[in-house]
Amino acid sequence: MKPASPKPTPLNIAQLSGQSQSHLQEIFPGHFLHRDVAAAYLFLVEQAAKEGIALRLASGFRSFDRQLAIWNAKARGERPVVDSRGAPVIMCELDERDQVFALLRWSALPGASRHHWGSDMDIWDSAAVSDDYQLQLSPDEYAAGGPFEHCSRWLDELMSDGSTEFFRPYKGSQEDGVAAEPWHLSFRPLATVCEAALSPEVLRQLIANTEICLQGAILENLDEIYSRFICLQC
Repeated sequence: MKPASPKPTPLNIAQLSGQSQSHLQEIFPGHFLHRDVAAAYLFLVEQAAKEGIALRLASGFRSFDRQLAIWNAKARGERPVVDSRGAPVIMCELDERDQVFALLRWSALPGASRHHWGSDMDIWDSAAVSDDYQLQLSPDEYAAGGPFEHCSRWLDELMSDGSTEFFRPYKGSQEDGVAAEPWHLSFRPLATVCEAALSPEVLRQLIANTEICLQGAILENLDEIYSRFICLQC
């Protein structure tokens, strides 16, 4: 029986922005989700097992500091940046505004990542690949012919018939927004509350007080960033 979803408790600013872990529960060693999401996720794992799917977390909660490190490394050229088709982006050929938007295709703005909330996760099927498989979290892995096609199709069916409260927030349907991420699941009851609480004003204050690459371009374009990449309900 599907577990009843508890009424979500609004997160405080520190929790919402990934600067606190007080709202979390460890699901597996090193993997954390919001305590109100744990039962729903474990039930999803049980359902998947009946279909021969070994549902695993590639990523659950991600802290502000971790997201900031990812952002800064990409902005400095220490990690690759790709476009929605997976082609390399030559960051030095772009102005700062375009650099920000190039990063946002695949990387959330620190403080605005849905992974901060504990409601969101990246999943894969360990039963579909060998033990030494190098997980990429690429669209091809979840598409027809990819190793996680069965898992992806099964999730599609669950979501379409209302059998789960998980959904895919990033379908790539919003023009020039976040690229499609078929591996990314979000627990709607909690995520909806968190998204509504994360205002541009909260983000503006946070970014202004953070040592982050491209800070000026982020602040100058924050309203557009918010509507295109953060607020899915806008």
